[in-house]
Amino acid sequence: MEHIQEGLDLELARAVPAAIARRGLFLPIRIYDERVEVFVTEETDRNMLDEYRMHAPLPLRPIKVERGALLETLQQIHQESGFSMESLVIEKPLSTLANHLAEKIDLLDAADDAPIVQLVNSLIVQALRDRASDIHIEPFENDIIVRFRVDGLLHVVLRPPKPVQAPLMSRIKVMAGLDIAEKRLPQDGAMRVQVGKKNVDVRVSVLPGHHGERLVLRLLNKDERIACFTELGLTEEQMVWMNDRTKVSHGLLLVTGPTGSGKSTTLYAALSNINTPEKNILTIEDPIEYSLVGVGQIQVAPKIGLTFAKGLRSILRQDPDVIMVGEIRDLETAEIVIQASLTGHLIVSTLHTNDSVGAITRLIDMGIEPFLVGSALDGVVAQRLVRRLCEQCKAPYSPPSHLLSMYRGNLPWTDMPDNYFRPVGCEICLGTGYRGRTALFELLTITDALREQLVARASDHYLRHLVRGEGMITLYEAGLRRAASGLTSLDEVFRVTRQTGERT
Repeated sequence: MEHIQEGLDLELARAVPAAIARRGLFLPIRIYDERVEVFVTEETDRNMLDEYRMHAPLPLRPIKVERGALLETLQQIHQESGFSMESLVIEKPLSTLANHLAEKIDLLDAADDAPIVQLVNSLIVQALRDRASDIHIEPFENDIIVRFRVDGLLHVVLRPPKPVQAPLMSRIKVMAGLDIAEKRLPQDGAMRVQVGKKNVDVRVSVLPGHHGERLVLRLLNKDERIACFTELGLTEEQMVWMNDRTKVSHGLLLVTGPTGSGKSTTLYAALSNINTPEKNILTIEDPIEYSLVGVGQIQVAPKIGLTFAKGLRSILRQDPDVIMVGEIRDLETAEIVIQASLTGHLIVSTLHTNDSVGAITRLIDMGIEPFLVGSALDGVVAQRLVRRLCEQCKAPYSPPSHLLSMYRGNLPWTDMPDNYFRPVGCEICLGTGYRGRTALFELLTITDALREQLVARASDHYLRHLVRGEGMITLYEAGLRRAASGLTSLDEVFRVTRQTGERT
């Protein structure tokens, strides 16, 4: 505490949430001569200061300081003193905090226990404890529903009363730097919080609805280590395939799948695998989810004209060896990617398609000539995430023969065992029977035979038949093999892959 001004009243200073103090640029520092001395600057928000004045224990005495000095003091108060979000969390059920808050709806009210601060912080901390990737806050006519997305599925965790809606939304919007007065237009913001000495980035999306604004908070642990190929769930044969296609000097490697299927994790693992001082690796992303040491990362900013296509053109003038494009969204970006991969650059990127063959036809549908797709494309990775069975409670069982026959479908292999495992549910897995996820991969190699059929504009169905004949293992088949090994269940595999056409 030696870095903070002598005589500072930490309890008084922390009574104002850090986000509000930073946004309003004011900071109460101590009580002296029956007045609350408050740091202010030339840019202090007078409305927010007046609101604090109404709740302050004594009249205010403003002390004008430089903006930098105020922010430095604020940072010292909330970081150097060991402050973390968990220190604000009272071990009470979320429902108790929500009901308490329903009686106190002012952001600066009840500074002694700050119920709105307690509720928001407890939500984030509880979500991280439950391994949630997203928090959904959805207002309805009579109440609010708060759901966590854990292992890809949403679970209701709280139903706060309706009076909680306004202060809850306002608190989160203030923390994310959004306009709390704007309730008619969508908004996107972000904030960084510290939980247990871990930095967590929170992306906030606000969408107006019939009964108020919906909020979705995406949680990203910035301290998590980037996964390597051995941690993705790849088999030894698949790791050899990925190594072969990420260590070449040029070409195009695509990773496909729906939103939330782990495409970005695979791309980051690929870059980490080839990240050496001898290579100039540049990325253009929307958004940048993780920072890679030694890699130049660019954030797309459409509002100022920095699109994927424009950024990619500039990247090509930076003498890159490897380029990661967050997503191919339009013909312009696709054309630049194809040309770059044909002129001595290794490009890795993503597409939103259901399977590996769909990525090829998607590029052609965008307007890329089939012979260019065949020449530039080196391989396609299609992937899905399936939930892993909880090791503490999973139970063996033997599915009926008619179910095994249905699961097998028209697959050319018949080595399906009779015994599998099913989910049960326990405290460790929150009663779901599953804990954590693993990836299923479908790896498509661009062979000469496939290139010939691309030029001939063969149908999707024929291309799938061709690559199956060449030995490609589909997502569904990969999932059945994971179920046979006891890692996941047949129902989970069928749920995740049944609409992608792998069974036929």
